[in-house]
Amino acid sequence: MVWFNDPIPCDEPAARAVRLALEMRDAMGELMATWRKRGHELDFSVGVALGYATIGRVGFEGRYDYGAVGSVLNLASRLCDAAPPGQIVVSQRVLAEVEEIVEAESLGLLELKGFGKPVEAFAVSAAAPAPVLSRRR
Repeated sequence: MVWFNDPIPCDEPAARAVRLALEMRDAMGELMATWRKRGHELDFSVGVALGYATIGRVGFEGRYDYGAVGSVLNLASRLCDAAPPGQIVVSQRVLAEVEEIVEAESLGLLELKGFGKPVEAFAVSAAAPAPVLSRRR
C-alpha cells in the first residue's frame, strides 16, 4: 500500500500515483519474465483511489507505526483485487484528475466487497501521447 500527499504534501497526488503505477507495471514486466524462466509465476495489478483517510501514528508504548485507515484505502484495495494481471484500475474520482495524461477505458460498474453499491472503474492502459506542437512561420 502506497499513499501520496502525506506525511509530506505533494502536487497532483493522483497523477503521481498513476505515473508510478505505470512505471511499476513496466518494470515488473521485465522482472516477471526473468522469474518465469526460473519457474516462478508472479503477477502485478494496481488499484488507485482518491479521497480522505485518517493517517498518523498508531500503536502503543514501545511499538509505533505510521498508518492509514478509511474507505479510500479499502476502495484502492478492492480495485486492485478486481484487476486482472498487468492492469491498473482507477476510481472515477482518480480518472477525473488524470484523464488528460492517460489512456483509459471504462470497466463499467464493479460490485466490490464492502461497498453497498457498484463502483465505476476504469482501466488505465498507458500515458497519453504528448501533444504535437506545431510552429507557424
